[in-house]
Amino acid sequence: MELRSVEELMDLLYACRGERTAAEPGGGAGGGPGDGAGDAHGHALRTAALLRRRHPADKELQLAGLVSPVGRLLWPGDPAYRTADAVRPLLGARVAHLVRGQAHPEARAHDDDLVSLRQAADEARTAAFDAGVLEDWRTVLELTAARNSRLGLVD
Repeated sequence: MELRSVEELMDLLYACRGERTAAEPGGGAGGGPGDGAGDAHGHALRTAALLRRRHPADKELQLAGLVSPVGRLLWPGDPAYRTADAVRPLLGARVAHLVRGQAHPEARAHDDDLVSLRQAADEARTAAFDAGVLEDWRTVLELTAARNSRLGLVD
């Protein structure tokens, strides 16, 4: 599946509400579905917010943290690869590379951005702060998609 619009991506991100994070497959501690404490939607928002604080100019890195859970809602296979393949046409090669590399320790060893992404994702599992709402990210998603479209990366 290739995402062709920000609206399609937003729909998938909203669908992650209630989906457990990879660290809590059985719905362990962390609250009920949709409360953001243990669901993939809340984890993605917290990861992106942490990256925004630490790397305010790197929108692609922030978006890699935001979109990482959508692969679990798509076809079978490695969720990181599914997410990367789905977002590449919309958000570009760098976001896809970061999403794909985040799940693979051997790739992180030589890439500071992947280390930052993994650290933020790990911290977001236990961090307790208001990370905002998904709509806060719409403009960043739209600007990134528009830039990739101008570069000829999106049909």
